[in-house]
Amino acid sequence: MKIHEADARGIFSRYGLPVPPSRMITKPEEARAAAEELGCPVVVKAQVLVGGRGKAGGVKLASTPEEAVEKAEAILGIDIKGLTVEKVLVAKAVDIEREFYVGMIFDRGTRMPMMMVSPAGGVDIEEVARATPEKILKMPVNPDGGLMPFQVRRMASFLSKDREVAKQIGKALKGLYEAFMGADASLAEINPLVESPDGVVWAIDAKINLDDNALFRHPDIAAMRDDSAEDRGEVDAREADLSFVKLEGKIGCIVNGAGLAMATMDMIEHFGGEPANFLDIGGSSSPEKVLSAMKIILRDENVRSILINIFGGITRCDDVANGLIGAKEKLGLDVPLIVRLTGTNEKEAREILANTEMIGADDMEDAVKKAIEAAG
Repeated sequence: MKIHEADARGIFSRYGLPVPPSRMITKPEEARAAAEELGCPVVVKAQVLVGGRGKAGGVKLASTPEEAVEKAEAILGIDIKGLTVEKVLVAKAVDIEREFYVGMIFDRGTRMPMMMVSPAGGVDIEEVARATPEKILKMPVNPDGGLMPFQVRRMASFLSKDREVAKQIGKALKGLYEAFMGADASLAEINPLVESPDGVVWAIDAKINLDDNALFRHPDIAAMRDDSAEDRGEVDAREADLSFVKLEGKIGCIVNGAGLAMATMDMIEHFGGEPANFLDIGGSSSPEKVLSAMKIILRDENVRSILINIFGGITRCDDVANGLIGAKEKLGLDVPLIVRLTGTNEKEAREILANTEMIGADDMEDAVKKAIEAAG
């Protein structure tokens, strides 16, 4: 789950990171009071869950409260990568002497949290990694012991040779690690962490992505979710307790079990097709679940055929078959349905679907080939 910068700043503040004060507003005139309270100059920043806000005109500096109103008015309502700006952050501006990057992710290679720092802050860290990898220091952190003092000293000195500045950076690194672990984040970064001309370190940007599977432990953070920036199908799938990821192909997939779903997608690719989605209806699937899955897939106008691949264990094939019949009746399907049902109550399922227009398949390979052919 992604959250807005304003909310990420709040989480960072809880863990002692040096975040300048700020206020979230939704109307241009509210920027005046925010600027007067914070003291000018202020920076006015669009709150949308995509990058590139500055290049799109979504970040502006204001020297007076009146100018803050003008900048907020210019930003609210604009489109940034398909998202309309409905909120802006008014934050106390900081003079910048130097910019750094600090961030944390989970690293699959070491199977541990990984902290990364770079003296090349304020720019795309992926570009830094590509063009000047020597400017990035990576440090795996063992959760058993946490972020160790020697790691903090090494990273802080990599960023600054000034002892007082490095000391402040070290404190920020500790706070970032604690925020990352405490919020069950999958990513946390500050780009840039800055040093002001008077030698004070500030976190003037904040980004956190959260692990959806841990949100039950953080109801306050879960409440920060902004569905408007998410794919509508993924929102509906979450509400229906389905696992769904939209892709770019033409063959919709309804499968039970993540492993079978991945195998189905691989086989579609193997035979020259392209899956339109990953959709796992899970175990004990009711007809209502199948109907919900079908609605989600049909929202994608690129879908030319739908492959239903069910291996019935806990999932009953006749439940799935009844769900397909209900979906056909309620949704008026005009997309070819290719159905492979095997396992629990397979015979009953085949009888239910016997006199329908749905295309049966003997096995998984047969089903995939028929779905590709039907998709044209």
